[in-house]
Amino acid sequence: MPRYRFPASFEYLDEVRTRVAETARTAGMDDNAVYAAQLAADEAASNIIEHGYAGKTGASFELTCEFKRDRLVITFYDQGITFDVSKAAKPDVKADLSERKIGGLGIYLMHKLMDEVHYRSTGSENILTLVKRKD
Repeated sequence: MPRYRFPASFEYLDEVRTRVAETARTAGMDDNAVYAAQLAADEAASNIIEHGYAGKTGASFELTCEFKRDRLVITFYDQGITFDVSKAAKPDVKADLSERKIGGLGIYLMHKLMDEVHYRSTGSENILTLVKRKD
């Protein structure tokens, strides 16, 4: 399984989405599932870039994307700031838009769009895995 390395820069998000879509389409996933996986991967990569590395230059992250049995498995690897996505505060999506704080929806979206979201840290590396089942 190839492991792709990307500079931690927003300009590479298109390539992340492309890798995810290629794998999902090759596995025969429908357009809705492909889009959901792309959006969740985009949010994960954006969080790594914006929060994990917080403007650090020369940083990068890696991505693997594979189809195992009936599941698309997208895994991100980075050496940024540790942040366990399972511990993130849930946004109040029912609050009036004018009362909501800006941001904070990325992790919520990942959980809504994917069937599983797992995070672990090895101490030197953060590993975020997103899983989407093929229906």
